[in-house]
Amino acid sequence: MNDLLKSIQTINHYLWGGPMLFLLFGTHLYFTFRLHFIQKELKKGIKNSVSTESDAHGNSSSFKTLTTTLAATLGTGNIVGISTAIALGGPGAVLWCWLTGVFGMATTYAECYLGMCYRKQKPDGTYCGGPMYALEYGLHSKWLAIIFCIATLLAAFGMGGSTQARSITDATKAFGISPYLSGIVAAFLIGLVIVGGVNSIQNICMKLVPAMAIFYVGGCIFILLVNLPYVLPALSIIIKTAFSTKAVAGGVLGGSISIAARYGISRGLFTNEAGLGSAAIAAGGSALSDNPKQSISSDRINKTVLANNNSNNDLENHADSLNLRYKNQALVSMSATFWDTVVMCALTGLIIVSTILKNPDSIKGLSMGELTTAAFAQIPFGVFMLRISLVAFAVATLIGWSYFGEKAVEYLFPKKGIEIYRLVYILMIFFGSIMSLELVWESSDLINAVMAIPNLIALWLLRKKIKS
Repeated sequence: MNDLLKSIQTINHYLWGGPMLFLLFGTHLYFTFRLHFIQKELKKGIKNSVSTESDAHGNSSSFKTLTTTLAATLGTGNIVGISTAIALGGPGAVLWCWLTGVFGMATTYAECYLGMCYRKQKPDGTYCGGPMYALEYGLHSKWLAIIFCIATLLAAFGMGGSTQARSITDATKAFGISPYLSGIVAAFLIGLVIVGGVNSIQNICMKLVPAMAIFYVGGCIFILLVNLPYVLPALSIIIKTAFSTKAVAGGVLGGSISIAARYGISRGLFTNEAGLGSAAIAAGGSALSDNPKQSISSDRINKTVLANNNSNNDLENHADSLNLRYKNQALVSMSATFWDTVVMCALTGLIIVSTILKNPDSIKGLSMGELTTAAFAQIPFGVFMLRISLVAFAVATLIGWSYFGEKAVEYLFPKKGIEIYRLVYILMIFFGSIMSLELVWESSDLINAVMAIPNLIALWLLRKKIKS
């Protein structure tokens, strides 16, 4: 196992030491400028996301799509991931993670726009979409679509399953619960949800995500009030160390620009998944349109127009209607990146760094993932609140990623395979609960890169089809 861990670490060192950092951040910057700073339309995306209407031509409402995406992204990466990023890359990693979220919003918009453009209608009238369909029908590259789906499956088992299951184990250990027992219980409970299919997954996400987010944010705001004199100094150190080689916090934390960027950007990708393509899978099955009660599929529009031999003006009007519909859903999906990284990760990073400045001794003897615990320990019942949040976030991510993995299986094996996938996913929840945390994180970084590359290829080669 140690040899496997070292091999993966070596690959990640070279992969995330430069190529993936430049590719991802470069993509975020490119689409930010090409789409004329689409981030400024965030307010509209948030407004659209509260729509709960669904129609006969989509799988779910925009709000369900948003909460399913957030369920997968608002996981332990927002808590444990930021903690490990600071421990390994220094406080500057928080800024790089935050910037990944700010600029990554444009990439999320772009990939979700393509997810809507190339989605396909199934015989039952519902839709399926995502980078695999853009790769097959936009780039005519079936093999890249297959690679993406295989990587999505591995990510579902690793980042979506094993990582979150291990976080549940760590959170419940303090209550004297055996890792084996917590793994079995988690696998059983998640299994009850995912065997109910897509509707069951989305309904649970719609109820769980808002509640757990408000609960965790409330705790973070309380800690910031307790650490108030150290908040501005913490912000200053985060900014300075993002571009400095000097150690901070008495030499306990710190690192070079490359290390801060490596862990900040990789953990940013882990938390918001901008560039990974997962949000596009959820967007492809959405029902959002400019008029939720009158949603018309692209297939129906094309058939109607051709049958009636309508004028070019009619064609343009229909195209404009579809374009507006795609943009609306892409904006909703973009707002998920904002909530996940720009808000949640920034809050987590700020409470950790301000706590270190307030009490440097609080981090002595702690593992990488326990820095957030030290921050929450300052408030009454804070550690208990954090453990509840960890379990809730992990459960939500387990449910959300089961959906993405299921859609990958649906593409690879249209007529069979779903039941087998669900069984393997449930088993991975148990095995993940007893795996090495370091191995889980390093494996997730590697799988993320493999999943991101085909999606980024689609984004760059189909960039002219994406409209702001």
